[in-house]
Formats: sequence, structure tokens, C-alpha cells
Amino acid sequence: MKDKVLTILPPPTQQINSVIALRAGVELYVLRLDLMHLLVNGNKWFKLKYNLLEAKQKNFTTLLTFGGAYSNHIFATAAAGNLLGFRTIGVIRGEQKLPLNPTLSFAVQQGMQLVYMNRETYRQRNTPKLQQDLQQRFGEVFVIPEGGSNLNGVRGCTEIISDTAAYDTICVACGTGTSLAGITLSLHPGQRAIAFPVLKNGEFLTQEIDSLLNNYLASGLPIPNHSSTHWQLICNYHFGGYAKVNNELLMFSQQFQQKHGVPLDYVYTAKMFYGVMDLLQQGFFPPGDRLLLVHTGGLQGNIGMKEPIE
Repeated sequence: MKDKVLTILPPPTQQINSVIALRAGVELYVLRLDLMHLLVNGNKWFKLKYNLLEAKQKNFTTLLTFGGAYSNHIFATAAAGNLLGFRTIGVIRGEQKLPLNPTLSFAVQQGMQLVYMNRETYRQRNTPKLQQDLQQRFGEVFVIPEGGSNLNGVRGCTEIISDTAAYDTICVACGTGTSLAGITLSLHPGQRAIAFPVLKNGEFLTQEIDSLLNNYLASGLPIPNHSSTHWQLICNYHFGGYAKVNNELLMFSQQFQQKHGVPLDYVYTAKMFYGVMDLLQQGFFPPGDRLLLVHTGGLQGNIGMKEPIE
């Protein structure tokens, strides 16, 4: 999406000179989506891109979306909406807590109207009835699902990696599976994608990702290089569940940044990076593998996490 105000830079790729990778015989690279834009970056930009284009093409003036109190998606939607001239409404899971945390304070500063919804009702957010209720309450709004997890989001994520053929394995953190689905559709035969769910018991995402892929393939939307690309989930690096952090993960993140100059967010990328480094030591990746780790941004969430949870 081209706009004179919202300028998105191509993400740079950074090689990681790690002793662990060297011993494993693997070349390690990081795709720095966190450096694309100060406020609208990471995989959130790719998930928003075609949703924003559709909203503009259909002459919507208001975006309505969903998220938790520390949501990267809420943060990015508020910023993008402000820069592109959309009114934004954020439906927030749970009760209002004052003072607002840094994520929600930023969203309000960007002009987003916050609406709080109890958790039981929030679980119905994707049902036609609740969306009709929201339309009645707020008028004509363009609804973007939580995390941008729809076919527009998948389409954007097919564009995350511009030089896919340069790598053997792509690794990405996984919340909804949208990024993995898009990346999988962009890969060539012989390549594989590995996702690290940040939710406890993340095996359920297999069905969600299969559904996203099947629906996208049936939609007629552009498919860059779809083949029988292998993808898999590795579900044992969640550190207790979504947004759960302990001192081991915090220490790993700090040391990784000190050694390699790459800051990691504790909710997503730190868990994936930790998993990859652990698997390298176990010999999981074959020697000669060229490995690309996708840094999906989300660094704003670290501000709200004051202390690690034991």
C-alpha cells in the first residue's frame, strides 16, 4: 500500500555469527521486519496491508478490530489508521484497567476508541450475530479480525519473504498461524517452514492453519509459489503459554541482543529464537542448511512486561 505518509521500508536481512550455528554447520540469518517502520512494522503490517486496501477501495472511513490489552495488532492498527486517515475502534478483551498500559495509551493517542468486552462475549467475536450488533452500534465499519487473521492477512504474509529461494528452512513464531500460512504459500519445492506456537498446547493450530491454506487456495487470490511445501509446528517452547515469561527466557533475550544486536520481543520472537538455538545444539537442522528466522516485530509489548513470571 503506497502512501506518502506511511512509508514502509524493505526489511533487511542480518547474518548471525553464532558459535552454536557454526558448530551445527548451519548458516543463520534474521529477517528484520521490526525495522520496516517505527510504528507499523513486523508481520502486523503484512496482515493489515490488504485489509487497509480493501477498506479504502470500498470507501470505509472506520476500522474496527479486536485484541488483548497488550496487542501488537491493536497498536499497529491504531497507528496505521491514524496515518492513513481512518477512524479506528478497538474492541479489547477484558475489563478496563486504569491507568491504561503503554499499548492502550498509545492506541488512544493515535485516536482509537477503546471498547471493552467481557471474555465470554469476546469469544463470540467472529460470529455473525456479534458483528451485526457491532455494526448496529457503530454504523458502517470495516471489520478486521483479531490479529488480522483472514484471507487478506494471509495474502499479505505471502509477501514477507522476497528471496525465498535463498534459504532451506524458514522459522517463525506462531499465534494464529496466519504468517505461517502465507509464508508456506510463498515457498518453493524442497523448502520447509517451521512455526513455534507461543500458546500452550499449540497443536490445535494444525487444523486452523490447514483451514487457512485450504480457504486461501479456494479463494482465487494470488498464489506466489505454492507447491507441496513441508511445514510443521514445534510446540514445546511456549514457556508456559501466551505472554508467559521466565528468567531463563529473559536472560536469553538480553544475551542475544548483546551478542548480535537484535532485540527480541518476549511474547513471540524470543521463544522462537530460543527454540531454534536449542534445536541447533540438538542437531535438529542438517549441516549445510541455510536458516532464516523471521523477526515479526512486536517490541512495543516488552514495555508492558515489567517483571518475568516464574
